Amino acid sequence: MPQDSQKLLWTPSEKRIQNSNIHAFIKFLSENHRLSFSNYQELYSWSIEDSSLFWESLWEFTKIISSQKYSSVLQGDTIRSAVWFENSKLNFAENLLRHKNENNAIIFQTENKEPITITYNALYKKVASVASALKKAGVKKNDRVAAFITNSPETIIAMLATASIGAVWSSCSPDFGYQGVLDRFGQIAPKILFAVNGYSYNGKKHESKKLLEHIAESIPEIEQIISIDSIETKTASSHSKIIQWDNFIDTSAADIIFEQLPFDHPLYIMYSSGTTGKPKCIVHGAGGTLLQHLKELILHTDLKEKDVITYFTTCGWMMWNWLVSSLAVGATIYLYDGSPSYPNLSVLFNAIERHKINIFGTSPKFLSACEARRVKPIQKNSLKSLQTILSTGAPLSHQNFEYVYKNIIQNVQLSSISGGTDIISCFMLGCPTLPVYSGELQCRGLGMKVETYDENNQPVIGQIGELVCTAPFPSRPIYFWNDEDGQKYKEAYFKKSESFWQHGDYIEINKQGGAVIHGRSDATLNSGGVRIGTAEIYGPVEALDEIEDSIVIGKKIGNDTQIILFVVLSENISLTDELKLKIKDTLKTNRSPRHVPYKIFQVTDIPRTISGKKVELAVTKIMHSEEVSNKDALANPKSLEQYKSIFL
Repeated sequence: MPQDSQKLLWTPSEKRIQNSNIHAFIKFLSENHRLSFSNYQELYSWSIEDSSLFWESLWEFTKIISSQKYSSVLQGDTIRSAVWFENSKLNFAENLLRHKNENNAIIFQTENKEPITITYNALYKKVASVASALKKAGVKKNDRVAAFITNSPETIIAMLATASIGAVWSSCSPDFGYQGVLDRFGQIAPKILFAVNGYSYNGKKHESKKLLEHIAESIPEIEQIISIDSIETKTASSHSKIIQWDNFIDTSAADIIFEQLPFDHPLYIMYSSGTTGKPKCIVHGAGGTLLQHLKELILHTDLKEKDVITYFTTCGWMMWNWLVSSLAVGATIYLYDGSPSYPNLSVLFNAIERHKINIFGTSPKFLSACEARRVKPIQKNSLKSLQTILSTGAPLSHQNFEYVYKNIIQNVQLSSISGGTDIISCFMLGCPTLPVYSGELQCRGLGMKVETYDENNQPVIGQIGELVCTAPFPSRPIYFWNDEDGQKYKEAYFKKSESFWQHGDYIEINKQGGAVIHGRSDATLNSGGVRIGTAEIYGPVEALDEIEDSIVIGKKIGNDTQIILFVVLSENISLTDELKLKIKDTLKTNRSPRHVPYKIFQVTDIPRTISGKKVELAVTKIMHSEEVSNKDALANPKSLEQYKSIFL
């Protein structure tokens, strides 16, 4: 059994288990490979011990469309040297557009507007029109196509059109500032840029006209900017590079010629957060992305054809890429573009009820905001369609788990998932046939040999250490852009050793295969000689009614570390001596005396990346009077000013 502190919150019914895709996969392995597994742990152990057969079986089970069969599944025994599905030829977009019917492919909604729907047949035709236009514009295999764009159907259409040709797609959301866009797209020199003329958020319109014109002048390789009217504006841009979407597309095109490409042909260029310098340009291959996403969507998330799935995300976060792969399953994607709290925090729960959404993706930040404002969908919404809630972006606290089951829905699989842009997928995630315990990720992903290493690089169970992956997996980056000697790639993941991938998370894996994330290893605190993960402090602190948010850093004093805590307080609450004592007593009681902060400060905002992750490193730099580079990588760079006033 898990530790006593891990409370059982949900157990799948026998019917849920029998109807699950993972049950069907086990049956497929029995019928086709004479393999027998009685539980997930047995299946997982086999998937890492016989990795080649697992990934080959997954290829067969998910019915990957390819024009040329592979000559071998896996060659090479290290993550960097591994060659996957050698000599195979496929196209990512062809696999996502395999369903040609009148089922809904996309439901799209923006703030205060009625939703629109696009069927699979209509989606295919729209992709054909953009693919033809891109070819006429001179776009060919390996060219880069970028997008400064909202979470809309046009984004999916443009991406699929790009992938059908074999060009490389890269996107960021329109809330990025000029420097943030330039730091990303300036490195990859796109030939075409898709862009919105503005966006709406929290009931306010933000125009992008001047920014687009600035980008057009700053990146000379951009030949055309395809403008999409996302908001109403008084005047359109007259810049020579800018052309309207309706004037660009080729509506006469009826079919798509899918370029047949190697398994590791570049598909996406993603970006690191850029909080320590220019973002790293991480290139992901088509085959690895497709196979890994199908594994996670079909087996771990239990997504089925005609299911409705959504993830609240922007096009600057990898969860958008992950969500779009749902098309390959024949599911319906619900896209929402706007604020999740406008006009109130019920907007997404209302969408779940209206559109009968089965899988809902969110973040701990959203769940904490809902709890702080006493949002209780269980009393107001009929969410009986909801089977699974996914959460990522940060560790999901015990309080978040309890809130979901008490105030949202009782009978649901709550999957805290963790991976990242670096692998465009997950290392640890959910499983529909396993129980859910408070504060715990259900399992390690199939085929992912994830372990916890101690300070001597030895695997440990039931102890806190570094998250590492010690065997090849197909969704590793194929390379970094503009990294000819591969040194940046090596420094990012293989600094300690070429024999394992070091991910940068501080975790604990138990005997049952469940895991608890304790925070980023580069933000780990060392108090009294004991390593403390930041999540160990965030959980108890943010469970207090008086606290809405927090961030913690360590100040080195000789060989020890003083813990400095910053808190955002609930409305009409002040940081009194009594509250400081309550915070300290809570940490001492629920954690240990070493977790107690040396100082506590009140702030009004916590610095976060655009994808919502806390940036402890930025606050640490301010404390040491160091310059915080690349503030445009933050969603709220102005928040840093109050930290400067505290330390400087």
